[in-house]
Amino acid sequence: MDALGMPKDKRAHRFIALAKEDFLMPGGRTEAYTIIEISMIEGRTSETKKRLIRLLFDRIQEQVGITHMDLEICIYESPACNWGFRGMHGDEIELNYEINV
Repeated sequence: MDALGMPKDKRAHRFIALAKEDFLMPGGRTEAYTIIEISMIEGRTSETKKRLIRLLFDRIQEQVGITHMDLEICIYESPACNWGFRGMHGDEIELNYEINV
């Protein structure tokens, strides 16, 4: 919310747990190794996306105890026309927050 300026009630989280033997990871990682993938409508600046990644790294380390070495973050973006929610196309819906930040 802090990095993207989205409302506090805007939440759509999905957690996918894998069996230990199905979760491959690079060397030098611990049992805490975590991958975060973020899907969002394109439009945010590089600075905004970097701020989001930095906040995630730092807050997860501070509040959860997962070190930077054990955290991988990737942002996937697609055009608004590729999204559909609330029965509408993403490029036709009026949002209560800004995308181009």
